[in-house]
Amino acid sequence: MTLMLPTPAAPLKIGTRGSPLALAQAHETRRRLMSAFDLPDAAFEIVVIKTTGDRVLDRPLKEIGGKGLFTREIEDALLSGGIDIAVHSMKDMPVAQPEGLLLDTYLPREDVRDAFVSHHVASLADLPQGAVVGSSSLRRRAQLKARRPDLEVVEFRGNVQTRMKKLEDGVAVATFLAMAGLNRLGMAQVARSAIAPEDMLPAVAQGAIGVERRADDARAAKMLAAIHDRDTGLRLAAERAYLAALDGSCETPIAGLALLEGADLWLRGEILRPDGSEVIAGEARGAASDGARLGQDLARRLLAQAPKGFFDWR
Repeated sequence: MTLMLPTPAAPLKIGTRGSPLALAQAHETRRRLMSAFDLPDAAFEIVVIKTTGDRVLDRPLKEIGGKGLFTREIEDALLSGGIDIAVHSMKDMPVAQPEGLLLDTYLPREDVRDAFVSHHVASLADLPQGAVVGSSSLRRRAQLKARRPDLEVVEFRGNVQTRMKKLEDGVAVATFLAMAGLNRLGMAQVARSAIAPEDMLPAVAQGAIGVERRADDARAAKMLAAIHDRDTGLRLAAERAYLAALDGSCETPIAGLALLEGADLWLRGEILRPDGSEVIAGEARGAASDGARLGQDLARRLLAQAPKGFFDWR
């Protein structure tokens, strides 16, 4: 069957959130498809879709529903045919896909590290006693409290620009962002320092872009196969299986990172009490092709060590 490529008259519609970072990711996806099939810019249309998570900025994510808040409306548009593919930050993606949709395309992964951001403090280690730090991430909040229980952590939602304005206004002296997002925005200089995974294990799938499609769309399947990064796919298969086995969401502090070592894979994982009072960590190694099983096994081992109510809020 001949692959019918998009044209300016019938462009491929790419759905995305409207933040500067989300748009940068959609444009990267478009550039890769243009290059793979020698298509003009006009053969694609970027469609901005506002999600619940974008509209409700005055409450913590755990109060309004978790990760699906950044994807639901986009996936609805994909299912209805309003868009042809959807571009997502993988750390925002629930592990379960709506029936009829597939998420099996990943772009090459960016820097996985967290960025320490402050106008006045050089690094995490230099934060003064009792300093106020802003973060909307339960993982980062729990990791910070585990390391520095003296710090005060306040809610800090919004895009990169919004969070920088909050720092300028003195809401907090420091915050955290993903190095991947700063790099994609050309704003790497915003980071005072990048935090090594050994010091702050990142979120599952941090730094990865995923492209979702309808399961029955053969054209989208063939086009996306041309830009899929196999190594990222192997790493995320392990990380997302680990997350799924933990029943992870934006309501639970979970960290995880898989690295490839030739044909093998090294997966590290960490679960934390929300107040940072206890951390349970572990790792697994094995064949990269067996990543999903490694992820599930690691999750089960961590959960076996966790007392009842480990993730409960106090």
